Amino acid sequence: MFFTLFMIKLMQMKFDIVTIFPGIFNSYFDESILKRAQAKKLVEIKIHNLRDYTKDKRKTIDDTPYGGGAGMVMMVKPIYECIKKIKKSDKSRIILFSAKGKKYTQADARRLAKYNNLTFICGRYEGVDERVAENLADEEISIGDYILTGGEIPAMVLVDSISRLIPGILGNPKSLDEESFGKKIRNSVLEYPQYTKPEDFAGWKVPKILLSGDHQKIKEWRNKNSKIVK
Repeated sequence: MFFTLFMIKLMQMKFDIVTIFPGIFNSYFDESILKRAQAKKLVEIKIHNLRDYTKDKRKTIDDTPYGGGAGMVMMVKPIYECIKKIKKSDKSRIILFSAKGKKYTQADARRLAKYNNLTFICGRYEGVDERVAENLADEEISIGDYILTGGEIPAMVLVDSISRLIPGILGNPKSLDEESFGKKIRNSVLEYPQYTKPEDFAGWKVPKILLSGDHQKIKEWRNKNSKIVK
C-alpha cells in the first residue's frame, strides 16, 4: 500500500519594524507565544535601527520643524533609505503609527493578517515628516486616543494581535471564535466571565450554573453575561 503525503505549507508572516530604539523589543518578542511562533518559522520579526541609514557621524534622524515650534521632527531621508532596503514580499503593506491615524480594531488585525509582510514605522519626538505618510506609508494607524512617547508599543500591539490569527500559532484555533471580538461574536461584544478551580475561595464562589453540566443553560448564561461595548 502506498501513501501520498501532502505537505501543507503554513503561511509565514514577516514583520519589519523601523525604530531608533531596537532594544525595546527584545524581552517581549523573546517570550511566550511569539517566541514559539518564531521558533516554528511561522513568524519572522526583523528590527531595523533607523540610525544605520544615516550618513553623518552623529547618526542624525531628526531636526527642527519648518515654520518653528517646539520639539524635533523625524526626517524623511533616513526612513526612505531604510524602507528602500527592506525586502518585501508580493503581498506587503507599510504602516506608520500616528495620532491622526485610523483607530486600530480587531477587524484591522484580521485584515492585516492576510498580508505576508508588514512594515511598521515607529515615530518619536514631535512626529514624523509628513512626506513619510504621503509617499511611503500605505496607511496610518493609532491604537487609541492618548499620547505615547513613540510607536514601539503600538508595533508590539500589532505584532501580537496579528500573529495570533496566523494558522498554527495558537494551540487551539477555535478559541479565536469565542474570545472577545472573535469572528463568531459581533465586534461589539466582550467575552463572558471565566472561572476556574477552586469552586470556593475565601467565600467567593463560582456561579452554580457553570458547575451544572447543562451545556445549553451554560451557553445561555454566557450569552447573557457577555458585555456589549457602546
